[in-house]
Formats: sequence, C-alpha cells, structure tokens
Amino acid sequence: MSLEKYVEKRDFAKTAEPKAGKSKDRSKLRFVIQKHDASRLHYDFRLEMEGVLKSWAVPKGPSTDPKIKRLAMMVEDHPYDYRSFEGIIPKGEYGGGTVIVWDEGTYEPLEKISGKKAQEKHLLQQLKEGSLKVKLHGEKLEGEFALVKTHGMGDNAWLLIKHNDDFASKKDITKLDKSVLSGKTIESMSETSVKVWKNGQEEKLSKPKTRKKKEAAQPADEVAAPEDTDLNTEDIDVQKILKKLPASDMPTNIKPMLASLVDEPFDAPGWQYEVKWDGYRALAFVNEGQVELQSRNNKSFSDRFYPIYDIMKGWKINAVLDGEILVLNEKGVSNFGDLQNWRSEADGDLAFYVFDLLWYDGKDLRGLPLNQRQAILAEVMPTDDDRVRLSKVFSANGLDFFAAAERMGLEGIIAKKSDSTYMTDVRSKEWLKVKVHKRQEVIIAGFTKNEGTSKQFSSLLLGVYEDGALQYVGKVGTGFSDKLQKEMMAQMTPLITNDSPFSELPDVNKPSRFRPNPPKAKATWLKPELVCEVAFSEVTTDGVFRHPSFQGMREDKKAKEVVRETTIHTPEIVEEVDKKAKEPEGFKALKPPKEKERKTLLNPKDETQVRKICGHDLKFTNLSKVYWPEDNVTKRDMFNYYYQVAEFILPYLKDRPMSLNRFPGGIHASSFYQKDVKGKAPEWAKTFPYTTSDGEDKEYLVGTDEASLLWMATLGCIEMNPWFSRVQSPDNPDYCVVDLDPDKNTFDQVIEAALEVKKVLDAIGVPSSCKTSGSTGMHIYIPLGSKYTYDQSQMFARLLVNIVHKHIPDFTSLERMVANRKGKMYLDFLQNRPGATIAGPYSLRPKVGATVSMPLHWDEVKPGLKMRDFTIFNTVERLKVEGDLFKGALGKGIDLEKTLKKMKSIFG
Repeated sequence: MSLEKYVEKRDFAKTAEPKAGKSKDRSKLRFVIQKHDASRLHYDFRLEMEGVLKSWAVPKGPSTDPKIKRLAMMVEDHPYDYRSFEGIIPKGEYGGGTVIVWDEGTYEPLEKISGKKAQEKHLLQQLKEGSLKVKLHGEKLEGEFALVKTHGMGDNAWLLIKHNDDFASKKDITKLDKSVLSGKTIESMSETSVKVWKNGQEEKLSKPKTRKKKEAAQPADEVAAPEDTDLNTEDIDVQKILKKLPASDMPTNIKPMLASLVDEPFDAPGWQYEVKWDGYRALAFVNEGQVELQSRNNKSFSDRFYPIYDIMKGWKINAVLDGEILVLNEKGVSNFGDLQNWRSEADGDLAFYVFDLLWYDGKDLRGLPLNQRQAILAEVMPTDDDRVRLSKVFSANGLDFFAAAERMGLEGIIAKKSDSTYMTDVRSKEWLKVKVHKRQEVIIAGFTKNEGTSKQFSSLLLGVYEDGALQYVGKVGTGFSDKLQKEMMAQMTPLITNDSPFSELPDVNKPSRFRPNPPKAKATWLKPELVCEVAFSEVTTDGVFRHPSFQGMREDKKAKEVVRETTIHTPEIVEEVDKKAKEPEGFKALKPPKEKERKTLLNPKDETQVRKICGHDLKFTNLSKVYWPEDNVTKRDMFNYYYQVAEFILPYLKDRPMSLNRFPGGIHASSFYQKDVKGKAPEWAKTFPYTTSDGEDKEYLVGTDEASLLWMATLGCIEMNPWFSRVQSPDNPDYCVVDLDPDKNTFDQVIEAALEVKKVLDAIGVPSSCKTSGSTGMHIYIPLGSKYTYDQSQMFARLLVNIVHKHIPDFTSLERMVANRKGKMYLDFLQNRPGATIAGPYSLRPKVGATVSMPLHWDEVKPGLKMRDFTIFNTVERLKVEGDLFKGALGKGIDLEKTLKKMKSIFG
C-alpha cells in the first residue's frame, strides 16, 4: 500500500519518524500499540498488512472488557519500521508530542489459516468488508479482538471490541503505562528531550535548522480594506467595568444570540463587522478546569471536537465564550463539508473562532455593550494555541468589507451594533447577517431513486416549516460523493415511513424549463427529523429553491426549528435600530403622536357623546375630566386610547372574567374594586356566575369585544384586570405568571431579576413573554395552554422563583408579608390562583406619567429601560411598528411533566 499520505504530512528534516522499512519475518504478522501524547492523549493501534502498518487512533485506549466498545478512527498507513518508534515528535510537526511503544507482539486471524501471505489475504478481505477479527499475542494484550466499521460516523470510524475469552477482564489495562521496549512512561520519555528510541537504544536526534514558523492563515486579516483598522478598545477600562458588576453564577445550558438576515450590505456609524464563518456555532463553558462545548441546541461537542476541548481544559480562566467551530483550508477559508466529515486531525485543521464573552470569573457580562465584552475577551482569553483564536472585529466600511469577503469566497459578514447587549436565544435586529451566497437549512423529508441508477439515491426531497406545516421547497441531487451517500442512507433508513410528511403532496417528477423531461423517480418518504444545508440561486414564485446544491448535514439544528429564512430589507431595519439608539432614555423611541394624526373615537369638543360600538349604543360623559393631572390626560384621551388599541388588548380579555378596578375621580381620587355586575351590566353584556363564601350568587363581567372594553372604561376602569383562565375552562389558566414586585429596589434590579428568570427558563427550554407592569415591576408569562390547574401552575412558579432567589438572594425575597421582606423585591408566585388578577398587556395604569403595561422584546430588557418609556402618548405608534409582542403567552402550552424533570436534572 502507498505511504504517500504519511510522507506528505511529515518533514523528515525535523522528525526522526521512519520513512519505510520491511519485515524480515516470513512466518508471523506483527502488531504494535503506541501511546501518543499529541494534542490529545490517545493510543495508535497498528497491524502489519501488505508490508505496511494499517493504523487506527483509539482515543481512550484498548479495553479488555467485552462490554466496552472503543472508538477507533482509521488513519493513514504507517511504514513497517514505525512499530519500534519511540521518542518525541517536535512541536509544530504533524502529531507533535511524545510516543512510547505501549505493547507489541504478533497476531493472526481467528480462522486457522497457514502461511503469512494467506493470512494477509484473508485479513485484507475482512478489512474491506468492515469486520476484522484477530488474535493478539502481546506482552499486555492477549486473545481475540474485533475491529468493526461503524455507520453514520464517517468512513474511517471503527469500533475496537474484546471478545469474551479466557483473557477478558474488567480491569483497566491502560493503567499498565510503561513502554514494553524502554520501560519508560510518557512522562519520563518526554524528559529525553531530543532523543528518540531507535535501533534498540536511545539516540540523539540532530536538531533541525530553525525556520520561521509559518503564521496560521487568518482570513479576517485580509478582508478589511487597507485603510480600515481593528475596533479600538484601548480606551475601555476592563478592570473598572468588572469591578462594578455584581457577582453571578455561571449560566448553564443557554442558547446563543442570533442574527437577523438582511438582503444587502450597508455602512452606518455605530456598527462593527466580523466574518460570517461557515461552521458550527458553539458555546464553551470553562470552569475550574472543567470544560463543556455545546452546540446552539445544547448538544455536546466535547468529544466530537476533542482538540478544542483539550486546549481549553488547560486554561486557567473561568468563562463562557461564544464562537464558531470550523475547518480551515490552506487559504484560511472555512468549508462546512470538511467540518461535517471531521473525525480526527487527519481530516483537516480544526479551529474555534471566539467572538464574544458572556460570563467571566463570577461576573455576568451579557448586560454590557458588545465593545466592552470584546475588550474584556481580548484581555483575558489565552492565545498560546492557534487553534482557539480571537475572531477579528473591524470598524470598517461595511460595503468594502462585504466586497472583500465576496472576493475571498467567504460565506458572508456579520454586522453588530457596538453597544448591543447579549440576549440568549433571541434573534436580534442589532446583529445582522449578510450572505454572499443564498443558503438555507432544510429538512430531509424523503428521497428519490431514478430508474436504473446504481446510486443509493438520486435526490433528497426538502422541506421547511411555514405556519406550523411542512412545505415542499424542492429537491437536491448534487453535492454528494458515493461515500457520503452511503453514510446518509444509513441515517435515513430507520426514518422511512409510508406517509408523506408534507402538508401537500409534491409532484417529484414535475418538469421544469431546465429539465423538461426529468427521469422517472420513485419517492421514499422519511420522518422529518434530519436537517441539512443547501445553497441555491433563487426561490421561484411557488417557493421552490432553484439550482440547489447539498452543502452538508446540520446535526446542530433541530428539525422543528427549520423555517423558511426570509430577508429583511436592510435600510428599514438599520433605520429602526439606529432610531431606537438615538433616544436619550432607554427605549423611548416612540414620540407622542400629534392629535391631528390620530384616528380617534371621540371628537375633541363635545362633553357628552354617544357612539355605536359593536351594534350597541355607549354613552361617554364628562370627557374633559382630567384623570392624570400631572400629564393633562383626560377621560376622552383614555377612551380614545382603548378604542385605538382594542385589537391588541382584546385577545387578553376575551372570554375572561374581569375584576373592575374603578377610578371615577381620576388617579388621585378614591378607587374601589367591583367584581359583581349582576343587575348592573347592560343586557348585551356577557357575565360569569360565581357564589361567594356567604352563599350569595354574583356575576363577573366577561370580556368579549370593543363594547365590553369601552363600557368598562366608562365606569372609570383605568386598568384592565382579566383572569388568567377563560370561562370555557375556569380552573385551567392559559399561562403561569411570575410577578416581580420591588420594594426599595431600583428598576435596573428588576431588570436583572427578569433576566435571571429568563436564564432559568432558557436552561429548561421553556418559552416566556415579558412586559412592564406599568407601575414599578415586571411580569413574566409562561404559556400553559389551559392544560393544568391553578395549583399546578402555582407549584411550577414556586419552584421557578426558588431557583431564581438562590441565584440573586441579595435583593430578592420569597416572603409574602411585606414586613418580612426587609426592603427586598418579592418574587410573587401566589398570583397563580383562581380569581387573582393583574393589569393585562397594553393596559393603562393609574400612575403619574399615564404609563402602560407594555410587552417587550427580550432584547429590550436591559439596564436603562424605564417604566415611563411606554405611555398613553407613544403606545399606539409603537404598536404600528412592533405589532403584538405578547402572542406567545397564548401559545401552545409547555409539557409541565417534562419541564419539571428537566428542571430537577439541571437545578436539583
């Protein structure tokens, strides 16, 4: 067999590794196992065949326990003389590190075959078939072993398995750690410096002439135009920033912040630019020597990408980092296909580009502006191994930066607001991605096979989710090697089903102008679980990808999350983000609309007016009465407000019993709650009966339409207080609520508490919606879908706030009695009970400022947010821009049983 790959990877002027060699033993086949401390400690298992050593890298070493299967990655053939090589491969060379001969001896096939050549012929056939069975006669290993090729882990993945014979044992054989040649351990061999074990003795290795180390390719260095410079972070006082931050536990099982896709590059002040890498997004959790690499969906990458894991295990910092794992070619450009097929160093140069720091040494950095986080990252991240790199950031001209990325063949660029905070599991408008080529993750929902083809399949049938249904987006038949097709077929076969998973059955033989007479193909349907990525030229009017090509499997993406990716027009989103940033106070981006621009219910002059609402006459009186004196807001303004926001607020009032909180004299006059409207509500009003503890029959008003909303307003109901459940299922709330009720706390602490709740919910995979209370606190809603009782909802809320309280005990309390809270914020879970109410979304509040209980994007919840950012003056305009942000609260409810199990497994 050829040693071409082996020779290509080595500079024999630098390494004493042998170039060739020939066996003189005509009767016996030899084996060797070398212990190799390179970038990661592993064992190299080598079998003599055809004059070379067939080789496998075994990360955990051999086991003599038949129940334990060891992964063995087949690597290039090695020369026969390599079987006695011991010593040090110089750093910087391929496989640089220390080598000892851990075991060696002779071997033979299990079958009784006479003659070395006949044995080799038999073993080579087994090797080709993927099931190699041998008997070893070594100094440490004896007896029968099998090497079995696996499926779905790449063409070079095998398993090393001990047969159950007289030599089987549960003892850890790798604890016998000395060389069978020199008697040295890895540690003592490393002390021989530039000596190697050769010809049965230690020999000095002549030192090679020193050459300047080739700098690793850094494509980001080349992208920016010559006049562009790195982002300047020199003026940021890192230690001062860290000192001001409160202590915080390391976040766990979080998902990264995501960028929104826009249709064209741009240049604007306040934005910075990075390369969009073509790899796997990964979060690295490094804490006291313990490391966990996780995908964007919390799958572990630690074993898969072990070189990165091993490097970070040696770090002396505690941090949570965000970056991208990729494989670089000789030009420093990433290739996703190479990454997908990566199993060992033989498959390419692995790199982890780090571009953000979320947590460092007991401090949560996510609330800091991006440029501050990156300044801290640049100061604290170790840079002693080039495989973990600091991703370059440029304050460049965005248009030139994109053009340079296009020239270099990169996937695209990322534009980020320099002052953006980090919001986990949020697709933010403050991070934008611009792709050079159109690409999209898609679900493999089936495959076709043309008549007469010998291939595993002819094309993949692709889909994406739209409005909850799987829609057909075309088929892809290019981008596969025969080897890849075999691997993919192994993954697809268990998913074969008789029924099409698409919402509408596609015509897989439909002709096109490019293929007017397509070959006849039979479709095989799959359960929609596998995700891959395709590139394409454009999308047709019927939503099908034109000229798609397969780019690789996406094991880091969940099928249910794959939706059609649509671009946002760049100028609009940049203008929106920049407009928001220019506001002096928090998120006060919406100006009070001019009166003449508002479409109102009531005219500005008459004191009494009658309007027909939903077919019912409603009378509005004393319209000039001032309800908010400090803000000069009248009853007329209140009626007009509720009329204008009716379509947004009614989903949260409809079919719900209402507690009427009445302020007939305005916010500073006396107020009272009214629950019973029996005999007082108009005939058309819907009511819900209840019986008091005294046995009296009473009735709640039920929210139904604009008429019921505005009738409540005529009673002086400044705020709207609906039940958590509807009359159809009064004992089963639609959502669980956590009410953050501050005492002597700042609103920034309320924000910190809200984000802590979000962290816990993110960790257990629970969706949530948040809003300001309109008073002093915040409300966080979790959808239940009317599937559980109030008691179950309250139990979940209690467990949730207990976890949150443990994380931020300095300023939060679980004490119900105000006196016992000692000025701390109450994490109120008791609101989750029948009949309890809080101000609903978009409700006005009887507070100075005419504030509104406003739903928020989670990326708006950050220091600087103020309650008065959302008032009667600017809410209507905000809703025109943002729409209803609170729909998730009425969405599909969580699976409480699964959630509680996950909560227990993560938080105990």
